[in-house]
Amino acid sequence: MTQWLIRNQILISVIVAWALAQLIKTFLYLRLEGHFSAERLIGSGGMPSSHSSTVCALAVTAFFLYGIHSFEFAISFVLAIIVMHDAMGVRLETGKQAQIINAILMDNPFGLKGEVFDQKLKELVGHTPLQVVCGAILGIVVAAVIQFIAVDLG
Repeated sequence: MTQWLIRNQILISVIVAWALAQLIKTFLYLRLEGHFSAERLIGSGGMPSSHSSTVCALAVTAFFLYGIHSFEFAISFVLAIIVMHDAMGVRLETGKQAQIINAILMDNPFGLKGEVFDQKLKELVGHTPLQVVCGAILGIVVAAVIQFIAVDLG
Protein backbone atom coordinates (compact mmCIF):
# COMPACT_ATOMS: atom_id res chain seq x y z
CA MET A 1 0.00 0.00 0.00
CA THR A 2 2.70 2.50 0.98
CA GLN A 3 4.68 1.69 -2.17
CA TRP A 4 1.64 2.56 -4.32
CA LEU A 5 1.16 5.89 -2.55
CA ILE A 6 4.81 6.84 -2.92
CA ARG A 7 4.77 5.99 -6.63
CA ASN A 8 1.46 7.72 -7.38
CA GLN A 9 2.80 10.85 -9.03
CA ILE A 10 -0.63 12.38 -9.56
CA LEU A 11 -1.61 12.03 -5.91
CA ILE A 12 1.73 13.38 -4.73
CA SER A 13 1.52 16.39 -7.07
CA VAL A 14 -2.01 17.21 -5.98
CA ILE A 15 -1.26 16.90 -2.25
CA VAL A 16 1.95 18.93 -2.45
CA ALA A 17 0.28 21.67 -4.53
CA TRP A 18 -2.64 21.90 -2.09
CA ALA A 19 -0.38 21.87 1.00
CA LEU A 20 1.95 24.54 -0.39
CA ALA A 21 -0.96 26.79 -1.33
CA GLN A 22 -2.45 26.44 2.16
CA LEU A 23 0.91 27.18 3.81
CA ILE A 24 1.49 30.24 1.61
CA LYS A 25 -2.06 31.40 2.32
CA THR A 26 -1.50 31.03 6.07
CA PHE A 27 1.81 32.93 6.04
CA LEU A 28 0.36 35.72 3.88
CA TYR A 29 -2.58 36.05 6.24
CA LEU A 30 -0.22 36.18 9.22
CA ARG A 31 1.87 38.86 7.53
CA LEU A 32 -1.05 41.00 6.38
CA GLU A 33 -3.40 40.62 9.36
CA GLY A 34 -0.76 40.37 12.08
CA HIS A 35 -2.10 37.20 13.69
CA PHE A 36 -2.10 33.47 13.03
CA SER A 37 -5.32 31.81 11.92
CA ALA A 38 -5.37 28.01 12.01
CA GLU A 39 -8.46 28.12 9.76
CA ARG A 40 -6.26 29.41 6.92
CA LEU A 41 -4.37 26.09 6.98
CA ILE A 42 -7.45 24.25 5.71
CA GLY A 43 -9.91 26.99 4.75
CA SER A 44 -10.96 28.14 1.31
CA GLY A 45 -10.56 31.61 -0.16
CA GLY A 46 -7.49 33.80 -0.09
CA MET A 47 -4.16 33.97 -1.88
CA PRO A 48 -3.23 31.72 -3.62
CA SER A 49 -6.18 29.55 -4.58
CA SER A 50 -5.51 26.04 -3.32
CA HIS A 51 -8.38 24.80 -5.49
CA SER A 52 -6.59 26.14 -8.57
CA SER A 53 -3.21 24.79 -7.52
CA THR A 54 -4.72 21.36 -6.90
CA VAL A 55 -6.58 20.99 -10.19
CA CYS A 56 -3.74 22.47 -12.23
CA ALA A 57 -1.28 20.06 -10.62
CA LEU A 58 -3.70 17.26 -11.52
CA ALA A 59 -4.06 18.37 -15.15
CA VAL A 60 -0.37 19.02 -15.73
CA THR A 61 0.67 15.71 -14.17
CA ALA A 62 -1.92 13.90 -16.32
CA PHE A 63 -0.42 15.69 -19.33
CA PHE A 64 3.10 14.54 -18.41
CA LEU A 65 2.08 10.95 -17.70
CA TYR A 66 -0.56 10.27 -20.36
CA GLY A 67 -0.14 12.96 -23.03
CA ILE A 68 -2.29 15.72 -24.44
CA HIS A 69 -4.52 13.32 -26.40
CA SER A 70 -5.43 11.14 -23.41
CA PHE A 71 -8.81 11.02 -21.75
CA GLU A 72 -7.07 11.43 -18.36
CA PHE A 73 -5.69 14.81 -19.43
CA ALA A 74 -8.98 15.83 -21.05
CA ILE A 75 -11.00 15.07 -17.93
CA SER A 76 -8.58 16.78 -15.57
CA PHE A 77 -8.29 19.83 -17.86
CA VAL A 78 -12.07 20.26 -18.02
CA LEU A 79 -12.29 19.81 -14.24
CA ALA A 80 -9.61 22.48 -13.76
CA ILE A 81 -11.47 24.97 -15.95
CA ILE A 82 -14.75 24.36 -14.10
CA VAL A 83 -13.18 24.65 -10.63
CA MET A 84 -11.28 27.85 -11.46
CA HIS A 85 -14.28 29.44 -13.15
CA ASP A 86 -16.47 28.58 -10.16
CA ALA A 87 -13.92 30.02 -7.71
CA MET A 88 -13.96 33.38 -9.51
CA GLY A 89 -17.69 33.37 -10.14
CA VAL A 90 -20.27 31.84 -7.84
CA ARG A 91 -17.97 31.40 -4.84
CA LEU A 92 -16.55 34.95 -5.09
CA GLU A 93 -20.07 36.40 -5.27
CA THR A 94 -21.13 34.25 -2.31
CA GLY A 95 -18.34 35.80 -0.25
CA LYS A 96 -19.41 39.32 -1.24
CA GLN A 97 -23.01 38.56 -0.31
CA ALA A 98 -21.86 37.15 3.04
CA GLN A 99 -20.04 40.42 3.80
CA ILE A 100 -23.21 42.43 3.13
CA ILE A 101 -25.43 40.08 5.14
CA ASN A 102 -22.96 40.10 8.05
CA ALA A 103 -22.95 43.91 8.05
CA ILE A 104 -26.75 43.97 8.11
CA LEU A 105 -26.94 41.37 10.89
CA MET A 106 -24.43 43.31 13.02
CA ASP A 107 -26.79 46.27 13.02
CA ASN A 108 -29.80 43.93 13.34
CA PRO A 109 -32.28 46.56 12.11
CA PHE A 110 -35.16 44.10 12.16
CA GLY A 111 -34.61 42.93 15.74
CA LEU A 112 -33.97 39.37 14.60
CA LYS A 113 -33.39 36.83 17.34
CA GLY A 114 -32.18 33.27 17.46
CA GLU A 115 -29.04 31.20 17.05
CA VAL A 116 -28.99 31.57 13.25
CA PHE A 117 -28.72 35.35 13.53
CA ASP A 118 -25.88 35.18 16.05
CA GLN A 119 -23.57 33.35 13.62
CA LYS A 120 -21.40 35.23 11.18
CA LEU A 121 -21.44 33.91 7.60
CA LYS A 122 -18.12 32.81 6.10
CA GLU A 123 -16.84 35.56 3.82
CA LEU A 124 -13.67 33.95 2.43
CA VAL A 125 -15.04 31.34 0.05
CA GLY A 126 -14.10 32.55 -3.43
CA HIS A 127 -11.12 33.99 -5.23
CA THR A 128 -10.17 36.99 -7.31
CA PRO A 129 -8.75 36.28 -10.76
CA LEU A 130 -5.24 37.06 -9.45
CA GLN A 131 -5.60 34.50 -6.65
CA VAL A 132 -6.76 31.89 -9.17
CA VAL A 133 -3.89 32.64 -11.55
CA CYS A 134 -1.32 32.47 -8.73
CA GLY A 135 -2.79 29.15 -7.57
CA ALA A 136 -2.71 27.82 -11.13
CA ILE A 137 0.94 28.83 -11.56
CA LEU A 138 1.81 27.18 -8.24
CA GLY A 139 0.10 23.92 -9.31
CA ILE A 140 1.85 23.93 -12.69
CA VAL A 141 5.25 24.52 -11.09
CA VAL A 142 4.70 21.80 -8.47
CA ALA A 143 3.67 19.28 -11.14
CA ALA A 144 6.69 20.16 -13.27
CA VAL A 145 9.12 19.86 -10.35
CA ILE A 146 7.66 16.53 -9.27
CA GLN A 147 7.82 15.29 -12.87
CA PHE A 148 11.47 16.34 -13.06
CA ILE A 149 12.22 14.55 -9.77
CA ALA A 150 10.34 11.41 -10.91
CA VAL A 151 12.20 11.30 -14.24
CA ASP A 152 15.52 11.92 -12.49
CA LEU A 153 14.86 9.09 -10.02
CA GLY A 154 13.68 7.04 -12.94
